Order: sequence, then C-alpha cells, then structure tokens
Amino acid sequence: MQKFLVTGGAGFIGSNFIRYLLRQRDEVSVTNLDKLTYAGNLENLRDLKGNPNHRFVKGDICDGVLVDELMPGMDVVVNFAAESHVDRSISGPDAFIRTDIFGAFVLLESARRQGVKKFIQVSTDEVYGSTEGRSFKETDALMPSSPYSASKAGADRLAFSYFVTYGLPVILTRCSNNFGPFQYPEKLIPLFVTNALENHSLPIYGDGKNVRDWIYVEDHCDAILFLLEKGVNGEAYNLGGGHERTNLDMTDFILSYLKKPHALKTFVKDRLGHDRRYSLDCSKIAALGWQPKHPLESALAGTIDWYAENRWWWEKLKSGAYLEYYRKHYGRTL
Repeated sequence: MQKFLVTGGAGFIGSNFIRYLLRQRDEVSVTNLDKLTYAGNLENLRDLKGNPNHRFVKGDICDGVLVDELMPGMDVVVNFAAESHVDRSISGPDAFIRTDIFGAFVLLESARRQGVKKFIQVSTDEVYGSTEGRSFKETDALMPSSPYSASKAGADRLAFSYFVTYGLPVILTRCSNNFGPFQYPEKLIPLFVTNALENHSLPIYGDGKNVRDWIYVEDHCDAILFLLEKGVNGEAYNLGGGHERTNLDMTDFILSYLKKPHALKTFVKDRLGHDRRYSLDCSKIAALGWQPKHPLESALAGTIDWYAENRWWWEKLKSGAYLEYYRKHYGRTL
C-alpha cells in the first residue's frame, strides 16, 4: 500500500487529484491535509465519504507539530496547498508568503527527516513572468510579477534546494491555467460561467487580450502521476494543455455555448502588474512520453455543463462574505 500525503486536497486541483489517484490506483491510501480556508470545501470530496483509502485531516501546513504527526510512513507528498488568487495577493500578500513559502518549508523539512520517497512541489507557469516571444523552458530564469507568483517561485527554489543540499527526492511541476469542476468561482472560467448563468456581467480586465495556456484539470492530475513514475528527481517540468487563448476568446466561447448575449461582457480597469502572456514549452515531459488527452473545446463544454448542472455547489459560494470581498476591492458585486 503506497501512502500519499496530499496537502490542499479539499481545493480545486487537490480534490480532483485525489479522486483521480484513487480511481487509477488500487493500492494507495491518501491522507488529505487541508486548512479549509475559503477555497477549501469538503463538498468537493463528498463522493469519497466512507472511502477507506481516504482520510481527511483539517489543519495548516504551517503547523509543524501536526505535519510531523502525519508524515511518518508517507511514501509520497504532493503539495497543492497554497494561496493562489493573484487579486488577493495584491491586496493581502502576507498570507501568501506564510502559506506558500513557510508552509512548503515545514513540509520539506518534515519529509526530509522522515525519509519520504518522493516530494512533488506543485508550482505554476506564473513563476516565469510574462513573455511576448518564445515559450518558456524549464531552464529559463524565474521572473514572477505578483506576490502570488513570487511566493510560488520562492517555494519552487526552496524545494530544489532540499534536493541539492539534503538529497530529498523532489520533482517540481509548473503548470498552466487549470479548469474543470469544483474550481472556486473567483477564477476566470467558473466566474464567467456562473455569472452568465445568472445573467450578470462578465468583468474583463483591460482589453481582454491577455493570453493564457489552458489545461483540463484531469490532464494535470495525470501528468503528476506520470512524473511519479518517469520524472527525474531534482528536475522541473512544464505542464501545459497546448491551448493558448486570449481572455476574450474564452469569454466569447462561454457566452456562445450558453447562448447568452455578448453584451454581458464588461471591460474594467486592468489588474496591477497584469502579465500579458504565459506560454510553456512542454517538450521535456513530452520527450518522456506524456501528452494531454483533452481537447480544449470539448473539455470546456463539459466544464460549463458541470457548473450549469451543479448550481447547489457554487450558488452558496457566491453569496455573503464572497460578495463582500468583491464589493470592498472592486466596488462591484459579481
């Protein structure tokens, strides 16, 4: 029985990873450590209730005592736990530094002492900053532009240092923009889909021509499992879907698919330090034999359908304190 410690496993990508892992492998057990901040939601895992191979523990990765209690006997650590919303990092960067960097340190140090066999540090393409030309390779300099991406870059380099200094078997993943079910409705796709379903405006930053590469969340999960078998310790791997689109492209697809008026598009003041384009060269993992399996349009259509069919999940998230946050920082509701 291979034992996994998955942090941030009640969040969007973490919950999808746990579900995918348990579906793909029989002889695994998962301890899921999540603080249950605003983006952590046990309803993301309700289909795993009663599963003997999944144990949920509420707690903070910055809590060294708790982490040391959970780490013994773990074969694999996959660290998804992070503050991850750029807008929030601009208005309150301190939480990002604490969770994303110090929390990673606590996990790495405990994993080192316990002799963990593999540590996956889940990073982001945002650590490279923006590019107008070629796609970023893993050997390119990290030039993060926001407190969020800077905190992830810090954790990325800290994890690498634990490989170099202590020999901890670390693999770094730098993934492009994920989308899929259970994504908290502050990110572009779930925000715009749910707003359109409610006939609310879709707030587009600047001219809407910022470019992102999009990957379906299950492809991200599949790539992590692939790297657990084929990845080389101490190496970083770019993970992308190969689907670069502008924010306007994504907005137009959502509105057209839902048959909503394009007049719902509302252009708002651009975000501070808004990177123009993220682009990844994923030839390194491709050379090992991995490719994403989900075409953008069909995966995006399926994702839109999921939000349309699961209003119970997101309607309560877009009320109360969540709306108050947007009133405070943007002067508008969603």
